[in-house]
Amino acid sequence: MGYKVKTFGMELRPLKAMQELFALDAMVNAFVAENGVKRIVSVSDSPTTDDKGETIGLVRVVAYED
Repeated sequence: MGYKVKTFGMELRPLKAMQELFALDAMVNAFVAENGVKRIVSVSDSPTTDDKGETIGLVRVVAYED
């Protein structure tokens, strides 16, 4: 049994962030269901920013057992 890491990304737009976060959650949940993931070891979110320091996206990393 080994570990794998999957990375997901989502652009965040002003006044649409909640919809985009729900879409990101749905994307991760679909991946977990479709790949038969039994145990998630870690989930981490990290924002991406533009040259002004404004948040423009989110990267979610999921570590799971294979």
